[in-house]
Amino acid sequence: MKNKCMLVAALLLLSGTISAKVVLPPMFSDNMVLQQQADAPIWGEAKPMKAVKVTTSWDGKTYETLADKEGRWKLSVRTPEAGGPYELTLTDGQKLVLKNVMIGEVWICSGQSNMEMPLKGWGKVLDYEKEIAAANHPNIRLLHVEHVTSTQPETDIKIRDNGWQVCSLLTVPEFSATAYFFGREISEKQNVPVGLIHTSWGGTNVESWISGKVLQEMPDFSKVVEDIRAMSDKATMKADYLKALEAWNNRVDEGFAAGKPVRAEVSLDDKAWGKLNFPGMVDQQGLGDFDGLIWLRRTVDIPASWTGKKVQLVLGAIDDNDITYWNGREVGRTDGYSVQRNYTVPGKLVKAGPLTLAIRVTDTGGGCGMPDELYLRSDNGEQISLAGEWKYQIAADARKEGMFPKDMSEDPNLPTSLYNAMIHPLVPYSIRGAIWYQGENNASRAYQYRELFPLVIENWRKDWGQDFPFYFVQLAIFMQVSPNPVDSDWAELREAQARTLSVANTGMAVIIDKGDANDIHPKDKQAVGHRLALVARANTYGEQIPYSGPVYRSYQVDGDKIILSFDHTDGGLKSSDGKALQGFAIAGRDHKFHWAKAEIQGDKIVVSSPEVPYPVAVRYAWANNPVCNLYNGAGLPASPFRTDDWKGVTQK
Repeated sequence: MKNKCMLVAALLLLSGTISAKVVLPPMFSDNMVLQQQADAPIWGEAKPMKAVKVTTSWDGKTYETLADKEGRWKLSVRTPEAGGPYELTLTDGQKLVLKNVMIGEVWICSGQSNMEMPLKGWGKVLDYEKEIAAANHPNIRLLHVEHVTSTQPETDIKIRDNGWQVCSLLTVPEFSATAYFFGREISEKQNVPVGLIHTSWGGTNVESWISGKVLQEMPDFSKVVEDIRAMSDKATMKADYLKALEAWNNRVDEGFAAGKPVRAEVSLDDKAWGKLNFPGMVDQQGLGDFDGLIWLRRTVDIPASWTGKKVQLVLGAIDDNDITYWNGREVGRTDGYSVQRNYTVPGKLVKAGPLTLAIRVTDTGGGCGMPDELYLRSDNGEQISLAGEWKYQIAADARKEGMFPKDMSEDPNLPTSLYNAMIHPLVPYSIRGAIWYQGENNASRAYQYRELFPLVIENWRKDWGQDFPFYFVQLAIFMQVSPNPVDSDWAELREAQARTLSVANTGMAVIIDKGDANDIHPKDKQAVGHRLALVARANTYGEQIPYSGPVYRSYQVDGDKIILSFDHTDGGLKSSDGKALQGFAIAGRDHKFHWAKAEIQGDKIVVSSPEVPYPVAVRYAWANNPVCNLYNGAGLPASPFRTDDWKGVTQK
């Protein structure tokens, strides 16, 4: 018996040895891109104190290291000039081969919803169907980081689709449109493979993307960082949230009391309910800046031929969270304003005759509504449109009832939370640089953004140990046009972004001409990607091309006029439409701005107004949604600016 047990133990030990295999983080996978001409770190886990070898097919060289007592290991491989495909062979006794590996240019793509906005789906990017059909780019590889939060820096990271994907019409639709268009141009113009690491989250504050170690240096956040570090574990926070949410629901929403969806019942009399049209947003239909809970209902007829067959209920993106009911039965629930709702209704619930759909929508802030196409689709492809008139009833107005509890265990706007979970685990994967599109969420704190945004750049560069290029997008126009010169938090945020250009190796893409008064998500992401790529092509890759529109440099008062000087006047200063310049305002010592006449004289602009005989300051495109048309000969718009430093609306 003793010998038999020893034999079993020996076999188990041998089996463990045989099955031992190097474990890699998910950013090391088939189809990945490694930064060219770099000492590219590779790391993972193996059996403790086990030798790990990595062999690179491009030069046949083998690198070796020893796993530590916890099984962690790390080494660097020297990469050649761009090319591929290659293989990486890793072994600690058992071989692991990574195939179809490219050597090229790797860029991190981060920010909030305008970076997250996919090629297909809730944003409906300009010409997206045509762009997707043409997206056959084997030299472009896509890595999509999942939405995850953490109160502490993580080493593990969650990746969609188990790793890198080759760019194709099948893999690109849900990927960042801005990142894709940027990467496509870099790949084409530099003739290199490009790896895009997309790690963004819509509706997030900039402080979520900064480490606690760095953020605590700011007095505004030092106490917050301490509190976050002292927070309970995720499971405890989740339990506390669910308890508080149930109590809040029972207090404010009679249609959801004790979890019973009263407002979803077929028999409910909804004749007195209001009316809204969808697709659409409620703030454009008389509900103003609504936040809270709202119930929506609509009745349609189901044909007899659909009876007993499963049905797809397609609702697109709902802003923000929903619970959806089919004749009083819950058929789906989703959190997140950018997530597509495509619910499968089982055949046993599908009956001929009237169908009552009810949706409980929770809006946590910002817009509220259902902006995308709405329909039912049967197994045989028949569709019933759900567009048109819906009935609604407000269950809880947050302005009156107070906001519902926040799930702190999954709160992307908890300072440091996204850095901890979606940036820190990527370090020190070798990269060329980063592109960034964020700021809308911080517009009300624009002066604070002057400090916060440079901290992102400093933080990431320090972690990676390299002063890599960091290029970002200035906010587009949004909201309604003001007939008179006004103060503006969005203008101050754009100014904070422009000031960040004082940080070395940064660049800014101006898209003041590409926004939409009614949509915070500009659809022309091709232009956004292109202008980011222009900056990179000029400053990172050394192409001799114009990459910026006119940038204000200095001013001079000359009697009743102010003369402005600019950099980046490639091809001369021009108006985009050949008409008189618009968007200039001038003020005297009273700080009151008036629309001004602006004339181009060589590489300068002369600004004046009969209402301001003794001018001291000029502003250009200084509004949420400015009407402006100053360009250079290269067809690039001027960045908004002001010559004064008077106290703004976001300054404490």
